[in-house]
Amino acid sequence: MFYSYIFIYICYELHLILFMNYTLHQLEIFKKLTELTSVTRVSESLYLSQPAVSIQLKNFQNQFSQPLFEVIGRQVFITDFGKEIGISANKILEEVQLINYKSSEFEGKIAGKLKIAIVSTAKYAIPYFLTDFIKDNDAVDLIMDVTNKANVLKSLENNEVDFAMVSTLPKNMNIERIELMKNKLFLVGPSHYNMSSKKFQKRELEKLSFIYRENGSATRIAMQNYIEKQKIRISKKIELTSNEAIKQAIVAGLGFSIMPLIGIKSSLQSNELKIFKTTGLPIETNWNLIWLKSKKKNTVTTAFIEYMNKNKNDIINHKFGWFEDY
Repeated sequence: MFYSYIFIYICYELHLILFMNYTLHQLEIFKKLTELTSVTRVSESLYLSQPAVSIQLKNFQNQFSQPLFEVIGRQVFITDFGKEIGISANKILEEVQLINYKSSEFEGKIAGKLKIAIVSTAKYAIPYFLTDFIKDNDAVDLIMDVTNKANVLKSLENNEVDFAMVSTLPKNMNIERIELMKNKLFLVGPSHYNMSSKKFQKRELEKLSFIYRENGSATRIAMQNYIEKQKIRISKKIELTSNEAIKQAIVAGLGFSIMPLIGIKSSLQSNELKIFKTTGLPIETNWNLIWLKSKKKNTVTTAFIEYMNKNKNDIINHKFGWFEDY
């Protein structure tokens, strides 16, 4: 009953037709459809069966005289009318979520969204810094975007996120930061590769195929800087768009790469990959949690900063002490 009154009020505010029989659940499903344009992906995203999603979409569509979407072959196309309804549905759901946050705050809880952008390699680290905070604050919703360095810094600069996790600090941005654990990058190759000596020499490196990350990746930039500094002439270059893809390529024998230690722990332990010694490696930087100095802090961001300052050393010692073995 409480949510029915909320829903009617929001509809009025957004100039939608009142007293229709659609539900918040149907709005959520249709909003997801406008984003994913696939019933299968909607069902996976919301942990529902495909028949359940299809029934709710049919019931929702039956309340409008104009089509919300069209199915051609196996592809879903959202109509112009459907796009307008999708925008309104998103606004309604955001308002309902805001009411839920206000209700939780009234109960003395920390409530709201925590938005973080991270470079792809940081996905091996950031969950350990988030787990207890999210568990202790069940009214906080985490939104995390995993992308390359260029996009991470762009979203931070545009104030689209609260925090970013990077290994290289931006030069032209006024930021604050919390320094986290070390970021070490090593020359990595297949474990079955036989070397004639204990250490790669420059002339031997130049005979190898090198596997790069895509443009915009901090790992690629670090690798390029190292190769230029050592004046290594690469004979063959391969480009892949994720650390996981690079790991599999190395295991298959396609080449070598310079990779962050944090993303290859299990592959080293299973003897799929091997670290090789060479001049100038490892490259050492630091992971940092950063935010804009001008960022207006709310209860969620303030609480997270306090949590990180208080607990980061214990988390680093317990979860990343294995770094010292390399």
